[in-house]
Amino acid sequence: MADGIVKLMLYLARAIFIFLGGVAGYQVVRIAVLQEWWPKGAFHFSFIPFFFGVLLFALIGYLITPFFVRLLGFIALSFEKNLETLSWHDISVALAGLIAGLIVANLAALPFADLPVVGSYMAVLLNVVLGYLGATLFLKRKEEIHGMWSSIGGLKQRFSIRGKRTKESGDNNLTELAIEPGNERPAVKLLDTSVIIDGRILEIAATGFLEGPFILPRFILNELQAIADSSDPTRRTKGRRGLDIINELRQLSEVTVQILEVTLKDFDVGSVDEGLVALAKEINAKVITTDYNLNKIAQIQGVSVLNVNELANAMKPTLLPGESITVDVLREGKEPQQGVGYLDDGTMIVVENGEDYIGKRVEVVVTSMLQTSAGRMVFGRIRKEVRP
Repeated sequence: MADGIVKLMLYLARAIFIFLGGVAGYQVVRIAVLQEWWPKGAFHFSFIPFFFGVLLFALIGYLITPFFVRLLGFIALSFEKNLETLSWHDISVALAGLIAGLIVANLAALPFADLPVVGSYMAVLLNVVLGYLGATLFLKRKEEIHGMWSSIGGLKQRFSIRGKRTKESGDNNLTELAIEPGNERPAVKLLDTSVIIDGRILEIAATGFLEGPFILPRFILNELQAIADSSDPTRRTKGRRGLDIINELRQLSEVTVQILEVTLKDFDVGSVDEGLVALAKEINAKVITTDYNLNKIAQIQGVSVLNVNELANAMKPTLLPGESITVDVLREGKEPQQGVGYLDDGTMIVVENGEDYIGKRVEVVVTSMLQTSAGRMVFGRIRKEVRP
């Protein structure tokens, strides 16, 4: 089927080029006759020169058709490949720059319109050069232009997010979340891949402590699906757990989970973390995560972050200096003579002079604690060895 269409297009192109070549040959012979480029003779007013001229140029059109078709296909493929790396925002900015450049080019070409011979060529040259410069300049300044459009035209007066209703509503139609400017808008929260796989967000949401809709960007959902399809069993298990968490979140009546149809190309970024930060800045949302690095990057760029690890650390009962705990020393620490163990909740215990007790259970007296957004560390010294 496809081969037949290609052949048909080739036959059509050849027919067009044969016709255009014949017309060109007729015009060339006509000009030659009128200008008397050859001496008057038997063929001066005969149809024979026209016949051979039309035949010659039609043959030339027939022969150059395959080369023209290949060139056209190469240009189309190059154009399509370049468009794949551009978002709709970039294309619209480039078109605006092209239009602006063409307007300036035509205004600049007006003084040259009456010049003989070179007037029309000057207009074409100005259109090509200034059109290209306009598109290139607008693309390089796309962020400033987008900001100017937003401030002048009020493009951000209303930002709509579309997603599916929860299954409890019994309605599969798309809902619309309107984010209005001002202080009374809903507290929109973006879900990161790490917090979905972690799973504690489900329990937090079920308690009702988090208000406002949860937004799940399409690129986060795609990343979860890629993890779930991984050949690594551990990653595959995490990905499937994340998908299960999303389904359970959508069953809750306390919150609404909506899927936002955006991709990384829409923000011209190369990573999921960059896309989350860019989207959060665009809609002024908060990011829920357990990723320490994403937490820092978002804060640097002025994006509010809700770190589940920080919440968990704040809710943990505090160990006071002087209290005793029992821990298994599992490995050596970073500093000499240190040993490291862990509590049941994953808290790291750094034991002074615990290197000689690796593989043993000891009673440790807490000396100090270090609380960070990445977790909590407890420091202590050995009181005695605990016999199993």
